[in-house]
Amino acid sequence: MTHQHQKKIVKSSKLRRRRRIVTALVGFLALILILGVSGYVYVHYRYDQIGRVHVNGLTTQAAGGKPENILLVGDNSRCTLKKYSSFYQKQNDHFGTCSEVGGGRSDVTMVLHLDPAKHSAYLLSIPRDLWMPMPGGTGLQLRVDDSLNSAEDSYLDRQFGPTMLVKAIQQDLGIPINHYVELNFYTFEKVVDTLGGITIDFPTKLKDYYSGLNITEPGCQHLNGTQALALVRARHLYYYDPTTGTWNYDGTGDLGRIQRTHIFLRVLASQVKSSALSNPLDANALLGSILPALKLDQGFTLSDLVSLALTYSHVNPGSIPTTTLPVIIPNGTFHDLANPTNYQAPGSIVLPYQPNDLTQITKFLGSSAPNYQAVAPSSVTISVLNGSGITNEAAHTASGLRALGYQIDSIGNATYAGTDSEAVVRYKPGDLAMGEKVLSSLTGQAIMAEGSSTQAADVVLTTGSTVAVDPPPSTASSSSSSASSSSSSSTASSSSSSTSNLQSVTQLANTNLWSASEPISWWDPKACPSK
Repeated sequence: MTHQHQKKIVKSSKLRRRRRIVTALVGFLALILILGVSGYVYVHYRYDQIGRVHVNGLTTQAAGGKPENILLVGDNSRCTLKKYSSFYQKQNDHFGTCSEVGGGRSDVTMVLHLDPAKHSAYLLSIPRDLWMPMPGGTGLQLRVDDSLNSAEDSYLDRQFGPTMLVKAIQQDLGIPINHYVELNFYTFEKVVDTLGGITIDFPTKLKDYYSGLNITEPGCQHLNGTQALALVRARHLYYYDPTTGTWNYDGTGDLGRIQRTHIFLRVLASQVKSSALSNPLDANALLGSILPALKLDQGFTLSDLVSLALTYSHVNPGSIPTTTLPVIIPNGTFHDLANPTNYQAPGSIVLPYQPNDLTQITKFLGSSAPNYQAVAPSSVTISVLNGSGITNEAAHTASGLRALGYQIDSIGNATYAGTDSEAVVRYKPGDLAMGEKVLSSLTGQAIMAEGSSTQAADVVLTTGSTVAVDPPPSTASSSSSSASSSSSSSTASSSSSSTSNLQSVTQLANTNLWSASEPISWWDPKACPSK
């Protein structure tokens, strides 16, 4: 073989090797392109399955990676379940049919606070029975879950739904809502079934006829979707006490249910992370069970979802801190001021309690909380109206506010709200910080509401049955002494006066306050020990 021929063979070999490398590179790039296009198509396919709901009044997300709040709603509508006939038929005995329970309420109302700077998440539950002023300035008050209920429209002649719910939370609690997410009963059950069920540890036997819960043995129990839904829906819970051999009523109602829901969500999140998210097929099945029934606000874009997924990919959902808004469980009767024929029986609602609520919300919002502490009392004018039916309540309250430096514009009377009612702090639109400043000066059953731009004073305070003004620090001891003296009097006027002082308010909190840090009961379920 000649040298020239050898050179041709070597050159041909190098050429073939280069062609193979180029071919492999092109093939690899083509594969990446195909996967990228497929991934893009898949993501858009799944995103397009998500339902949309129009929500007005959402707070625009601040630029620069600021914290945001997402309202998470569990809609308990029975009517939306008609198309899922098997589910609908087996659940209507416990939850009621569409004709029996019209509309849909926010059975679960949670706010998810996300802070991208800290890569942290925080979950706050709002009790469904919280008595709140409804937006619109008419004096209407309802439970927070009723604000979502479209079935209310027929007799109240106003538009209820997601917009009403969002506005109520923003205006009354001072929590800005950037996005809205809604799920229903059917989705919840289907998610659990897609995961193959969920295992939870029950310290004792539990039952709830209304929800259908029936745990017949203690220990780690595997629940399917229907059983899991019965657990998180249980508000009339009975537990078995093995030491006495008796069934006892839990008595915590919706507040206990919220705690059990928090426990359940931690277990569910841990199972999703350990199983579904580690297997593409399982993850695909899970998305297929959630997204078609999921509803997002019209401004919740695909890029928003992707950004959230990337930012919080390292957050363990099972370890997200959870808390519940502190509330008072009252004993009196409440009247709907916008519809006097409607009243709420004792025990059917809960009331906010200050300063605990404002403190909890401020902590929850962190750096994004309104700076009401920067507002000087001397810059705020207040009109005080007596809505408690207690003699001289408005004058007594105005005197306390004046001692703190507020400017009192006027004193008068308002419609009586019932034997046990909350004070309402109505601020002018755009003056939320002023409203919170006045609220921070009160102790007891009190809440905010957005008032009218034409109201004479910056804030209109309508007193409730049990509220007091925090005295200046230098007079706290004398106020306490005065309160003790007043409460010991046997006269009717002294009895009325004592209702508005700090001592009686503190006594109310000691006996009726449900704290956000309330420990779970021994009979409540918990996560099973790790194997």
